[in-house]
Amino acid sequence: MNLELKKAIEQICKDRGIDRDMLIDTLEDAVRISVLRRFSEDADVEVNYNDETGDIEVFQFKIVVTDGDVQNDNTQISLSQARQHDPTVQLDDEMGFRVKVADLGRIAAQSAKQVIIQRMRDAEQEIIYEEYKDRLGEIVSGIVQRRERGGWIINLGRTEAILPREEQIPREHFKRGDRVQSIIIDVRKEGRGPQVVISRAHRDYMAALFRREVPEVDDGIVQIMSVARDPGSRAKVAVYSRERDVDPVGACVGVRGSRIQNIVQELHGERIDIVIWSQDIATYARNALAPALVLRIVVDDEENLLEVIVPDDQLTNAIGRKGQNVKLAARLLGWKVDIFTESRYNEANAIGHGLEQVASVAEISIESLLEAGYTSLDKLRETSDEELAEKLSISDARIADLRSAINFLAPVLENDADEA
Repeated sequence: MNLELKKAIEQICKDRGIDRDMLIDTLEDAVRISVLRRFSEDADVEVNYNDETGDIEVFQFKIVVTDGDVQNDNTQISLSQARQHDPTVQLDDEMGFRVKVADLGRIAAQSAKQVIIQRMRDAEQEIIYEEYKDRLGEIVSGIVQRRERGGWIINLGRTEAILPREEQIPREHFKRGDRVQSIIIDVRKEGRGPQVVISRAHRDYMAALFRREVPEVDDGIVQIMSVARDPGSRAKVAVYSRERDVDPVGACVGVRGSRIQNIVQELHGERIDIVIWSQDIATYARNALAPALVLRIVVDDEENLLEVIVPDDQLTNAIGRKGQNVKLAARLLGWKVDIFTESRYNEANAIGHGLEQVASVAEISIESLLEAGYTSLDKLRETSDEELAEKLSISDARIADLRSAINFLAPVLENDADEA
């Protein structure tokens, strides 16, 4: 009885979490490959593991043929030889002969061992892949092992993960042995085994931190609708409460800011703006652009564009340092956002409206005026008739209509601008 092999199988299954039937199948396949290498690839071989004795039983099968017709000793046996083993055997019968595993020789045994090790490794890697592919979006903690060209290798215990350079928070530094938290964003099947990809810069990492720190988010009472991050610097998180008596901002901030501070510390001081989500895009945009004061918002659904008008002294707040506030707001909203001061917006709209009316009266396309460099009524007024005729290719009658329209509209537009 081969108790050593039996114990080894039980121990491997226990230590590595490998399915017992899968390991036995792997063992049988490995021995079968070794037997075929020793004899012939066309041999008919059957390998079985005896669970009671712990022995590996190998049988080679041959077809009984007429004496003198044996063409392949590995697959055929003559009738006279076969009857030495079984006097009742007939032509075309299949006979099985037990092969002693010890007869495989040292090379075959070593080959079997290598195949078993490789199959076990493959089985273990498959188990790790199946385990981690279902953990996407989960926060994991690991120990920094070493730096590679593409990033840091983090030991998660069961396997290693890579924290790519682009998924790190800028200006964040590690050294070997540091414990680091991150989120699983991908699990890939690689030649050397499954590769778990983790991130600290991903927006889902912030959402996962809120789920961990804020019970109302974890319970689904407060929902995180969108996240926009400039990792390590600033972020905006849009939240919505499914219950009227629960303040989503207060829930996320916590008593004296305790909850939000835990997240900020984990992200090494990243500033976080909590934004109230709204189904009305204009209201949502006002909230997203805080702390800037917004006067009004023009919504262009076709272009997915928001024209945001702010007081002249609020432009810096609305745009933010290096455009950060408006960029994060646009990412949070999923809309393009253009910021205008109130005076600039009124001026641009008055001029544009005036040019359209002048072009209509003179029966000239607005595109022709703009291409010729006439972007305001003042430029048209100051241009000579000869230059208008040359640049716009219009008759004297049309030029006269143009002049009349300019003289009529200019005072009206100036009054509208003053009133605004």
